[in-house]
Amino acid sequence: MKVVKVALIWIALAISIAVPFGVAAQSPLLAWRQPVYIIAGFSGVTALAFLLLQPLLIGGYLPGLSNRRGRSVHRIVGACLVGAVVVHVAGLWITSPPDVIDALLFVSPTPFSDWGVIAMWAVFAAALLAMLRKRLRPNVWRIGHTVCVALAVMMSVAHAMLVEGTMGMVSKVMLCILVIGAALKVIIERRAWQFLMRRRR
Repeated sequence: MKVVKVALIWIALAISIAVPFGVAAQSPLLAWRQPVYIIAGFSGVTALAFLLLQPLLIGGYLPGLSNRRGRSVHRIVGACLVGAVVVHVAGLWITSPPDVIDALLFVSPTPFSDWGVIAMWAVFAAALLAMLRKRLRPNVWRIGHTVCVALAVMMSVAHAMLVEGTMGMVSKVMLCILVIGAALKVIIERRAWQFLMRRRR
């Protein structure tokens, strides 16, 4: 029975990630697009998938992975998440530098650009804090990392939902719901805000 439960969890996770990629791969919006643009688009989908994996790994929700192994994979996926964001932005820069500049300066006419830029900086900030963890106080690290992660998740979901891209609406909504649900579960269970309350006392 336990083996079946473990298999179902991993199958559900694989489907949750594979379906959006499958829908995106069949999107008619890819027709006549440059390879760089396609890579940039799929990098965005990959980043969203990594945002789902991160809380599952650090929360110990994936069976078969010990807490130590989960944290180790969490760090690796975090680095891959940063890489996916960089590839996503770099690809868009190559295809249309003016649009990326407008987005970075928060003067883009498309509202989803602002959320994407904020999400990007939040991901970078979370990664930087992870690198500096041993140099920071535990309460500073935990609160700062949690805030950055929460911001990255919210802004990434807002960005993805507003973009009329290759991901189908149904698969995109389901993936975004899973990302938010997983992040909320970990944040609530780990109760990072308690460190702030203790500090004030």
